[in-house]
Amino acid sequence: MTSHHFSNANSAKPALIFSSGRSVDYGTLDRRVNQAAHLLRALGLRRGDVVSILMENCEQFAVFCCAAQRAGLYYCCISIQLAVAEAAYIVNDSGSKLLLTSGKRAQSAEQIVASAPQLQHRMITNGSHGGFESWDDALSGQPCDPIADECDGQDLLYSSGTTGRPKGVKAPLAQAGGDSLLARLTRLNVAQYGFGSDTIYLSPGPLYHAAPLRWLMVTLGLGATAVVMESFDAQQALALIERHRVTHSQWVPTMFVRLLRLPDELRRGFDLSSMQCAVHAAAPCPVEVKRTMIDWWGPLIWEYYAGTESNGATVITSQEWLAHPGSVGRAVMGKLHVLSEDGQELPPRSIGAIYFSDGPKFEYLNDPQKTASVRDKHGRTTLGDIGWKDEEGFLYLTDRQSNMIISGGVNIYPQETENVLLAHPAVHDAAVIGVPNEEFGEEVKALVQLIDPAQASIALGQELIAFCRGRIASLKCPRSLTFVDDLPRHANGKLVKRLLPAQLRAGPGEVKLPARTPTGAMDRDGPQ
Repeated sequence: MTSHHFSNANSAKPALIFSSGRSVDYGTLDRRVNQAAHLLRALGLRRGDVVSILMENCEQFAVFCCAAQRAGLYYCCISIQLAVAEAAYIVNDSGSKLLLTSGKRAQSAEQIVASAPQLQHRMITNGSHGGFESWDDALSGQPCDPIADECDGQDLLYSSGTTGRPKGVKAPLAQAGGDSLLARLTRLNVAQYGFGSDTIYLSPGPLYHAAPLRWLMVTLGLGATAVVMESFDAQQALALIERHRVTHSQWVPTMFVRLLRLPDELRRGFDLSSMQCAVHAAAPCPVEVKRTMIDWWGPLIWEYYAGTESNGATVITSQEWLAHPGSVGRAVMGKLHVLSEDGQELPPRSIGAIYFSDGPKFEYLNDPQKTASVRDKHGRTTLGDIGWKDEEGFLYLTDRQSNMIISGGVNIYPQETENVLLAHPAVHDAAVIGVPNEEFGEEVKALVQLIDPAQASIALGQELIAFCRGRIASLKCPRSLTFVDDLPRHANGKLVKRLLPAQLRAGPGEVKLPARTPTGAMDRDGPQ
């Protein structure tokens, strides 16, 4: 198998099943991918060119990415959650020559292309819009056989921009006969998670994110069946597992939280016995959430730590996690290092910067300074995370380096405090940041989204602060707390911390409660 062919091409076996009920077999999918590859060539696109897609989860999304993979192109998948200016930045920064969008995204796409003069082709599917060529019409006249010059392409994905402007992660294209990223990921999924042609894979996340996209591509390359949710709904996810006898799935922790919020009788009423492997990643999973999921689903939950950069990866099984709660596993790609500020290897249980060596190469597109900043003199690379290893080599993440709070000279990692707050039964979501303190430089502040916003009160704020103080050191606990109506998260579960300061600003019609209480401080932003 190569990374740009389906092992079940020309088969009537379902390749894609969507949560709306639509199904596409492998024979149909293979023909449409070949047609799309021919169209890309007809538009003048050649190996190494960049194309972009702005689209919801649908058949055309899969066809476009598979065709770009076969045609040796870089395909840039843009989040539909981004503002127009953010999406236009990615189109321009990536050097995209084509943008494909859907009828649902036409209005936003029109504004994006107005700011992207280098685009040579503007195409739309599932509708028509002035200034856009019809992808469906152009596709219908193309041959159904493979293009003559097939070669491996590569995704070009942008970091989620949780702390600043996103950066394109660009890996070199595989040379003829060489090893592509997709081929390496396929081998990893087969060896670690038992993927194969009989796999039925549930894809509950947006395909514009790295893991859902890459796992879908791996699934199709193996000739397995992918059950794709157009949007995530906890009860529907369980129903799909039961209906299609799903064997493998990929999740983020916020999805686990939503599953566990379902009434116990409801969620335990589904037959989930077909599941062999459920993998989660992308964001930290609170220990109690994961423990509860293992109690419910059994020891079939895996976790990995990696980034869009694919510079290295760790993996941990349920059994290993139960023996090492909170760990994200041991290295399975690249060699893991925990380094001091001066680049020295740290002993077990010492917190430092996480680096990988001997992993795949990558660069940040158009940003040699950023690329250089994540490499040390030995060529080891980092994603900017902080953590520690135990004596057996199991890695524990502490937080992002950029999220660290320094209070009175002490380093505080918000993730630990956030996990404690999430364990409170009244809390739906939580974020912790540092705010100025005249005496200590910074102090800890929590932003809390409640399950029932009507419960917001000074008394509950005091209870939450006391809840933290009963579980972690007082210096890690919030000195102040703000109730908010929502928190800015990407669909992959990552908290967008750069947007949190805006959550603290009270506007017209909002009331701030007294700032100081006997157990700390709390206030409330948002409509009363």
